[in-house]
Amino acid sequence: MATGQLFSRTTQALFYNYKQLPIQRMLDFDFLCGRETPSVAGIINPGAEGFQKLFFGQEEIAIPVHSTVEAACAAHPTADVFINFASFRSAAASSMSALKQPTIRVVAIIAEGVPESDTKQLIAYARSNNKVVVGPATVGGIQAGAFKIGDTAGTIDNIIQCKLYRPGSVGFVSKSGGMSNELYNTIARVTDGIYEGIAIGGDVFPGSTLSDHVLRFNNIPQVKMIVVLGELGGRDEYSLVEALKQGKVNKPVVAWVSGTCARLFKSEVQFGHAGAKSGGELESAQAKNQALRDAGAVVPTSYEAFETVIKETFEKLVEEGKITPVKEVKPPQIPEDLNTAIKSGKVRAPTHIISTISDDRGEEPCYAGVPMSSIVEQGYGVGDVISLLWFKRSLPRYCAHFIEICIMLCADHGPCVSGAHNTIVTARAGKDLVSSLVSGLLTIGPRFGGAIDDAARYFKDAYDRGLTPYEFVESMKKKGIRVPGIGHRIKRGDNRDKRVELLQRFARTHFPSVKYMEYAVEVETYTLSKANNLVLNVDGAIGSLFLDLLAGSGMFNKQEIDEIVEIGYLNGLFVLARSIGLIGHTFDQKRLKQPLYRHPWEDVLYTK
Repeated sequence: MATGQLFSRTTQALFYNYKQLPIQRMLDFDFLCGRETPSVAGIINPGAEGFQKLFFGQEEIAIPVHSTVEAACAAHPTADVFINFASFRSAAASSMSALKQPTIRVVAIIAEGVPESDTKQLIAYARSNNKVVVGPATVGGIQAGAFKIGDTAGTIDNIIQCKLYRPGSVGFVSKSGGMSNELYNTIARVTDGIYEGIAIGGDVFPGSTLSDHVLRFNNIPQVKMIVVLGELGGRDEYSLVEALKQGKVNKPVVAWVSGTCARLFKSEVQFGHAGAKSGGELESAQAKNQALRDAGAVVPTSYEAFETVIKETFEKLVEEGKITPVKEVKPPQIPEDLNTAIKSGKVRAPTHIISTISDDRGEEPCYAGVPMSSIVEQGYGVGDVISLLWFKRSLPRYCAHFIEICIMLCADHGPCVSGAHNTIVTARAGKDLVSSLVSGLLTIGPRFGGAIDDAARYFKDAYDRGLTPYEFVESMKKKGIRVPGIGHRIKRGDNRDKRVELLQRFARTHFPSVKYMEYAVEVETYTLSKANNLVLNVDGAIGSLFLDLLAGSGMFNKQEIDEIVEIGYLNGLFVLARSIGLIGHTFDQKRLKQPLYRHPWEDVLYTK
């Protein structure tokens, strides 16, 4: 066991099992104390590497993350404290790994419930190698104005109230982390504050004992008096009694063992800690308090009088000239986190994203205000979901059904079209699903599947301006623009696209008006008089019919319709639909285990 000071203003630690809040509290304490370097040198997260961003005062810093204890110790040889936030299941193994590293002096184990046999092995190894274990079941420890472990002493407000941002004259050791916070406050009220405080932990077998730390405090010149808070159960306090009797401690010790109320119960009572259970008269709080009193410690008559005897002991040392009370210093202001400041109403900050189509903040996600459960319970289909997420309203059922028909009809058009071909080649190159899908989607544009928006734009403009099919087609010809939605590589006037016929039949049956579709048919009649392949294709059919859907449903005004066409909603239908087929082609090639594709020479015209 170490015989002197454990920590200093230059102490750095390795933090095992990343926890944002306790690490940030350590860094905030560093800033409060005026440290030049952060006390957390590195983080160990098994299986992860990289960096974690945290704040050191106003500066945002990146703390390295390592996947193993060994790697972290090698990267940070000056970090000699290991703070272990692992669960009780793995805390022993990771702590032993740390103890075996030559750079580690102190291991703090936060978890409670570590198997006692494991704890005993850790204690034996630490003692035989002159290392210190604090815990298990500890909140940690603190050296005022220098270094603290994890959540020790709680919030920054509590740390400031307890004057822990600068060193005092009192050494304090306790089994309880929660009561440590209470005593830090008590000691700050009646003395010049803590120099070092340790919570050894409440398990039956702590890694270090009360007397271990009292003997350390006795060797630290800056510690002028010692305060000890024990508890019923176990016999740890008796090692301190023996040290006092043998004269190993020459500084005033003020002590209290809590749990005197246990005698009021008719049966044995288990208090909060695993070790806080009296196993006989010697382990009772009354017996321990009397033994400490007999050995020379200052022991009050009750916990309520604890503060008074601490005050009296401190004032006596001041009168004797053994303590010169520390001068007060004003700690720096810790910058407040933005989220905390916003919640408290101190600041306002602009948002970075606006969303109007969905909300996941409640108990269940909502699409355009409609809860997910309602979507399922009311039997909504894919078309209804698209109407909510794309158009922010529930469209009539015939509209949702039309959207679903468009998706079904456009899902695939065989392996030879450019999108499917690209996807097949990519899949056969061994690429993943997303890469294969995207390679096919990237071919969608004015020449492949992307003409729906343009067809809607031009048909709408021509119809709204009252152009005859002749005037429309000829004006496009003069501009050198092909009429979007007209023309097919395979289909002819005498071999119409079945998909177009299905869409037209559905619209004539269910739509209140099909004026744009009828105009497109009139344009087709004129173009067929020029060439037999200038038929209305599926892009033109969907584009014109979607105009009828928007105009005829009565749910969109003219400005909204123009915006929908301009933004590119209609091409979205083709992208969504064709994604189904492209994914299918990807799976098909992988299922067939097709090799890398190479285009045949005989299908290439080599020329100069």
